[in-house]
Amino acid sequence: MAQRRGGSKGSQRERGGAAGSTGGGAIPAAGAKAPEFTAPAAGGRTVRLSDCRGRVVVLYFYPKDDTPGCTKEACGFRDDWAALRRAGAEVIGVSPDSPASHERFASKYDLPFVLVSDPEHRIAQAYGVWQAKSMYGRTYFGIARTTFVIDRDGRIARVFEKVKPEGHSRQVLEEVERLNREA
Repeated sequence: MAQRRGGSKGSQRERGGAAGSTGGGAIPAAGAKAPEFTAPAAGGRTVRLSDCRGRVVVLYFYPKDDTPGCTKEACGFRDDWAALRRAGAEVIGVSPDSPASHERFASKYDLPFVLVSDPEHRIAQAYGVWQAKSMYGRTYFGIARTTFVIDRDGRIARVFEKVKPEGHSRQVLEEVERLNREA
């Protein structure tokens, strides 16, 4: 699908990144090694997936800080945070927003987990979630709301595609608990 330029609101980056931007590859399947990344996060932190080895990681991709669906999803993870931590899970949210935007979002909603900044969409492309979308006849690239549960060995245990924010954190918690039972 061709990216439409001009005539719409928002910067080139908001409409799909650099000129000629394309989506990422395929979404890695369960059993595949999770693509490694290093990225800036809120609070001046640098997050490396490899630093989480030995723990279950909930890696969730969302389109934009402080929007209705993204807020509902983040607050679900916040509300289930204690149970996820007891189950040994690390939660990492990823969006194209800046670390400063993540700090405001996390502060506004008391989010206890790390939010990673991916403005160039490298992580999203590696995980296959930077995808062509269409709305009102306009085609653009954006984040497909997707969650990966990564096991202690760094392999993808489960992929949740086309996530509906309401109740999603509960589905993820059930998957983390299932992994613990099988360990």
